[in-house]
Amino acid sequence: MPISEKEEQIIHDSFHPKSWNDIKSHDSWSVFKIMSEFVTGMEKLAKNGPCVAIFGSARTQPGDKYYEMAVEIAEKLADYGFGTITGGGPGIMEAGNKGAQQGGATSVGLNINLPFEQHFNPYIDHDKNISFDYFFVRKTIFMRYAQGYIAMPGGFGTLDELSEAITLIQTNKMVKFPVVLVGKDYWEGLVDWFRNTLLPNHMIKEEDFEIFHIVDTADEAVKIIKEFYKKYAIKPNF
Repeated sequence: MPISEKEEQIIHDSFHPKSWNDIKSHDSWSVFKIMSEFVTGMEKLAKNGPCVAIFGSARTQPGDKYYEMAVEIAEKLADYGFGTITGGGPGIMEAGNKGAQQGGATSVGLNINLPFEQHFNPYIDHDKNISFDYFFVRKTIFMRYAQGYIAMPGGFGTLDELSEAITLIQTNKMVKFPVVLVGKDYWEGLVDWFRNTLLPNHMIKEEDFEIFHIVDTADEAVKIIKEFYKKYAIKPNF
């Protein structure tokens, strides 16, 4: 998709050469901005109670089967006392927040400030719409407070969040929690690559496939979350 002149200028300006002094000064002040985002995110999420994160494409439209399934999953999670955390934008994120609100549960949006595309959706609780400038701060907040990850079909952003969760669980940097991939037709090609390429080359172990589940329905996704927390306590992940 072609970009506008304004968007091209934003990208161009971000690569404008900076002196070493400019960089040092900017980095020093950035520390305080980063700290403030961590503090704001942790203070707000600590008050929300248990929530499950729902990820997926910002481009998925209402009426799409995965949009409607995300709404259904969030509604069903609400029946078991779980709110929903999303990236706060349109598409699958909107669907997750919509389902949470329809189910009477907490609806959290961790929005990211981007030059274009991202905007918050109208289904986030008014006091739980948090904006971030730094992706890594936002990801840390997701990782700490989500009691499970549900990955609907999505692009690079969804893959980024999914691989981060799998990596942290695999390396024991985070407690094991449910990671659910929804849509076998969509995800099985990736999992086949894990099994047919990564595994024979000893990049992963057979036990790593136990970190995540692949399902096709809202009921299956919610059941995995529910059954897990019959055995384990609900608490922050690190």
